[in-house]
Amino acid sequence: MFKGSIVAIVTPFKNGKFDEEAYGKLIEWHISEGTNAILPCGTTGESATLEYKEHYRVIETAVAVVNKRVPVIAGTGANSTEETIEMTKTAKKLGADGSLLVCPYYNKPTQEGVYRHYEKIAKSVDIPIVLYNVPGRTALNILPSTIARLAEIENIVALKEATGDMKQASEIIRLCGDKMTLLSGDDFTTFTLMALGGKGSISVSANVIPKRVSEMCALMNEGKVNEARDVHYSMELLNGALFYETNPIPVKTALAMTGRIEEEFRLPLCEMSEPNKEKLKNVLKTYGLI
Repeated sequence: MFKGSIVAIVTPFKNGKFDEEAYGKLIEWHISEGTNAILPCGTTGESATLEYKEHYRVIETAVAVVNKRVPVIAGTGANSTEETIEMTKTAKKLGADGSLLVCPYYNKPTQEGVYRHYEKIAKSVDIPIVLYNVPGRTALNILPSTIARLAEIENIVALKEATGDMKQASEIIRLCGDKMTLLSGDDFTTFTLMALGGKGSISVSANVIPKRVSEMCALMNEGKVNEARDVHYSMELLNGALFYETNPIPVKTALAMTGRIEEEFRLPLCEMSEPNKEKLKNVLKTYGLI
C-alpha cells in the first residue's frame, strides 16, 4: 500500500506560527520531484511541540494541498493509547490515507503491552497503520516476534524500521512475509534494507534531495540494484550532514539555506552551532543546492 520515497516532511514556522504558505510550496515541490507519499507530523515535523489544533491543521493542510495525488500518512502516535486513538480518528476524519504510530515512549511497556496498544488502536480506527520502531528515541525496541503478531491484524500494513539493525530487519521480513511492508526509517540503511526486501523509505534526506531518494527507491523496486547503488553512494555525504545535530535541526537549516523555509524551530530545539552550520553549507555547495 505504501512504498517508494515517503518524505517525513518538516513543519515550517514563521514568527512562531505554522507557515502554511511555505508548507504548501514544499508539498507541490515534492510531488513534482517524484516523492511517492507525504508524511506530516512525524519526528522530522516536530510533532512533539505542536499543539493539538496545530497538529490537526498541519494534517488538514497536507491533505488539501496533496488533493489525492499521492498518499498522506499522518503521524498520530503518542505514549497514551487513548490519546493515540483520538488523534488517529481525527486524522482519518481530516482525510489522511494512513497513520504512522510511533512505539509508546518513556513509559516502556512490555512487548505484550506494545502488542495490546497497537491492537486496540487498529480495532478502534479503520485506517491503514504504519508501525514506527525507533528505539533511539523511545528507549524500547519492538521485537520481530511482536511485529509478526501485529502483522496478522488486517489494517496494520507496514513498519518504519529505524533501528539500523539489518539482522532484525531480515528477521522481520522472514517472519512477516507479504503481510507487512518494511520501510526504512534511516536514510543510511535504505539501500541495504531494500536489498533485503523492504519497499521504500520514510526519509529525512528526501526533504532536501527528493528526486534522488525517489529515484533510488524506484530503481530498487525495479530490481536495478547496480544503478540504485550508485545513487545510494551519491547521497551518503548529505545523509551524514543532515545528522550533524539532532534531527530536524540540520534539515530545516538546509531548507532555509536553499530558500524554501524560514530558519525557525520550536524550543527545546534551537539553531545549529556555527561550526556545524558552516560544514552543512559546504556540503550543500558540493551538491549544487546553494
